[in-house]
Amino acid sequence: METERPSPRYTRIDAWEPGDILDAMIEGQFAAVAAVRAARSSLEQAALAIGRRLGEGGRLVYVGAGTSGRLAVQDGAELTPTFGWPPERLLLLIAGGEDALLKAVEGAEDESARATELMRRHEVRRPDVLIALAASGTTPFTLACLREARRAGALTIGVANNRDTPLLAEADHAIFLDTGPEAIAGSTRMKAGTAQRIALLLLSSLVMILLGRVYEGLMVDVQASNKKLIRRSEKILARLTGRGAEDIDDALRHAGGSVKLAFLLLQGWGRAEAEAALAAANGHLRRAFETLEARRGAAAVQIPGASTVGLKKPTPS
Repeated sequence: METERPSPRYTRIDAWEPGDILDAMIEGQFAAVAAVRAARSSLEQAALAIGRRLGEGGRLVYVGAGTSGRLAVQDGAELTPTFGWPPERLLLLIAGGEDALLKAVEGAEDESARATELMRRHEVRRPDVLIALAASGTTPFTLACLREARRAGALTIGVANNRDTPLLAEADHAIFLDTGPEAIAGSTRMKAGTAQRIALLLLSSLVMILLGRVYEGLMVDVQASNKKLIRRSEKILARLTGRGAEDIDDALRHAGGSVKLAFLLLQGWGRAEAEAALAAANGHLRRAFETLEARRGAAAVQIPGASTVGLKKPTPS
């Protein structure tokens, strides 16, 4: 495997000047970015498939072992505070359990039977999506998770840094990150890990955008769970509507803290109608807003001599 192969270029790296060592490792990070860029088409197709499947109400399931497992858990854990992804629709599994997040758990990555049991216990099936990471592409735990999930009908995404490996061959969508050998042979926490981190970041962010959890480049599904995020919610609404702090605070209070709902209230829609529009659009704010505005325009046309220009929008209720 390329990720395990010692490279002649780095044979005497321990005898180099510190600055030269850093230069070599920095070059590796640029190579990681290039590897992700080369996988752009695979990432796009995977994101489109994930978006369609999650539209059916499925869960996002991340699995991995060691470094790959920690990267998988990190990406998944950030989806709820950033995009408001429901925790009940998120499953994060790493070989060795939670202990493996902080330390190596010997032998955990070889536990194929444990992986299969976890997939069955958590009832992973259609319409779930499983994202499996393994730099080698052969990790038994991760591969067993993917096989069982696919057998049960879940959509499977395989991410690996070695070509023609089982994880890539058996996934519904394969994302190959061609990072090659590491400066420290076999240390896939280096450029292989960087490439995986970037790929996951791009993949999950694109999926969230496709699902309508971003509007005008802003995190409109942010969960206001602390003072910083409450202020962020207020700033988002100020930017989108141009309204003052008092109106925004009032709208957020009536919306129960939901930025999306507060935005529609600030556009003059009643809560019931706004909630119905968001539900019909599966939470996609742009679609809901455009539907409501089209409805408002149609209503204005039906009134002889009426014009939407200059009409005062009603106070949110």
